Amino acid sequence: MVHYLYLHGFASSPQSAKAQDLGDRFSRLNLSLNIPDLNQGDFSHLTLTRQIQQVSTLFPPGEAVRLIGSSFGGLTSAWLGEKYPQVERLVLLAPAFGFLEHWLPQIGEVQLRQWQQENYQAVYHYGEKRSLPLHYGFISDVRQYCELQLTRPVPTLILHGIEDRVIPIQASRDYQRDRPWVQLVELDSDHSLGNVLPEIGLAIQSFFSLK
Repeated sequence: MVHYLYLHGFASSPQSAKAQDLGDRFSRLNLSLNIPDLNQGDFSHLTLTRQIQQVSTLFPPGEAVRLIGSSFGGLTSAWLGEKYPQVERLVLLAPAFGFLEHWLPQIGEVQLRQWQQENYQAVYHYGEKRSLPLHYGFISDVRQYCELQLTRPVPTLILHGIEDRVIPIQASRDYQRDRPWVQLVELDSDHSLGNVLPEIGLAIQSFFSLK
């Protein structure tokens, strides 16, 4: 039996448009799509390591897993695919490769130093529709992960918008370049991919061979 999971993005939730659209699509196919809440009721202490550990506990022992991950959930999915052999296929939606490289310049050096000194920084949470404090440990934790170590040849489909201003599409192009098991589809969209949900759904169905 194959198990399907969807991992939402940073400061998002299982109620996001992509999560709900894909959940509905899987339901129409008579399949279950597990959409865990990666906030775990404690966004303030979120880390990439915590997400990896949380999702890995949902893997049924010895059974195949296929992951769909959006943005930071896509980065999480890539690391789960590297660490867990039962992950047999990945779909990454605007995956957050080079996350800190693209995100930290928006914060600025002065504010980053202040965050490090004070431990917490207010971050807007799109799922909660309000700002929430995030511990600096989030930054320290992400820095431990080097994407050059993502070398396990898991068949991977990346769907990324050419107008993405959050995680530029070049990040996915660079990731694909030296990984022949990765297919990149470039879409006329931005980071949300909100205008191409039907195309995304069909691409996932085809990649997973779902009827």
